[in-house]
Amino acid sequence: MKTVHTILLFLLLIFIGCSKSEPTPESQVENLTIFFVNDSHGQIDNFSKVKYIIDQEKQNNSVIVVSSGDMFSGNPVVDNAEPKGWPMINLMNEVGFDVMALGNHDFDYGPEILKDRIEQSDFTWICANATAKSGEHAQPLDYKTIAIDNLKITFLGLLETFGSAHETIPSSHPWRVQNYDFDVALNIAGNYSNLKEQEDADLLIALTHLGATLDNLLAANNPFFDVIIGGHSHSMLNTVSNGIPVYQAGSYLHFLGKIELTIKDRELQNSGFTLIDLDEFEEKDEQIQALIDEYNDWPELYKEIGYSSANHSKLATGCFYTDAIKTYLNADVSFQNTGGVRSVLYEGPITKREIYEISPFNNGTVIYEMSVADIKKFLAESGAGFYYSGILIDEIDQDVVLFDESGKYLDNDKILRVGINDYIPVVHSPYFPENGEVQELTAAETIIKYLENTTGEINYSGCSRYFHY
Repeated sequence: MKTVHTILLFLLLIFIGCSKSEPTPESQVENLTIFFVNDSHGQIDNFSKVKYIIDQEKQNNSVIVVSSGDMFSGNPVVDNAEPKGWPMINLMNEVGFDVMALGNHDFDYGPEILKDRIEQSDFTWICANATAKSGEHAQPLDYKTIAIDNLKITFLGLLETFGSAHETIPSSHPWRVQNYDFDVALNIAGNYSNLKEQEDADLLIALTHLGATLDNLLAANNPFFDVIIGGHSHSMLNTVSNGIPVYQAGSYLHFLGKIELTIKDRELQNSGFTLIDLDEFEEKDEQIQALIDEYNDWPELYKEIGYSSANHSKLATGCFYTDAIKTYLNADVSFQNTGGVRSVLYEGPITKREIYEISPFNNGTVIYEMSVADIKKFLAESGAGFYYSGILIDEIDQDVVLFDESGKYLDNDKILRVGINDYIPVVHSPYFPENGEVQELTAAETIIKYLENTTGEINYSGCSRYFHY
């Protein structure tokens, strides 16, 4: 028996000795590159460069490709395609996007088309604060965890909800988001404080469409995020807020954001950022370029419908816009929200494409009969600024005063025909009659018809008809 004990003790000592001599594995440092775009608004011409850059990086490093939202509305090649938005998603698939945050203008084509575009996507759409009211409409995931090489990266999607003073919706046409319920992003972000541990992830990244100001507030109140990649404010942003790197990459696909991360023990060790100027970059992926050229081959969009004898500022373009709507609709007055004028009128021949870029949202048009008193109430209380046509507006002793174009004072009970895009009366519904004369044409189509029936040159240089109470 003593011999047996001696043998067991000997084996135990050998085991302990081997255990002590076995080295403890050191934590490995991992590197990751994230490429991202935000607020591309239908612009596709630089995607061939994006594809080339990403493919080069993938030869040496782990790569994830993301979008911070608003990929639609701004280019008629995408916005008027059949079906709407198809070229954008097809190119994103070809480039190799992994995840996309839902942006306010991604609702612009309506819920049915949004569902189709999500189903078309080879990548995942995310938004934690938008909930479809029924199974008939697309429901983005709250978050997406991507496993790549030795890493797991979780992205949480968040969307702005400041589209109306009367309800919690994103800055999109209310009719196009009525099938969804929305929460304020900053109110629900804290619900995901344990998401990194829950997903056993190395990093938790907020992929947001909130704008720079809210991204900084998000960082200040939610220190559990490792990185914030944002959109909506069209910023070129490379900053640190509450110890969290916060990035944006401009807009309209002029730039590609490149984030280089070093990770160890599920902690971000280092974050570097490069803003790549795609307009200056020369190398392209030829297959993607051929696809882009095919989409751009749309002669009808380049049909000349007028001539501008001057370069127009945003204010001057607003004058032209409202004059065109007022005149073609045979209205007395027209208003236009500043956010609905997305480009300017340049000197030279005017094409249909140029008008669709100025007015890209496919908003309808409507005519209301309104008293001067009701118009004044709308201007004073809406909290928004507008380009306008058909009247003169002044603010005297904190009162809004209206005159006709000759300078004659307009009495409060005078009735005027107001021709307007249908986004404005829906967002500011308390100030408009319940019923109006709905027109057949969109705002862009109305302006195109106006130009097709106008023989003179367009020149509104120096015009600045804009009012904000």
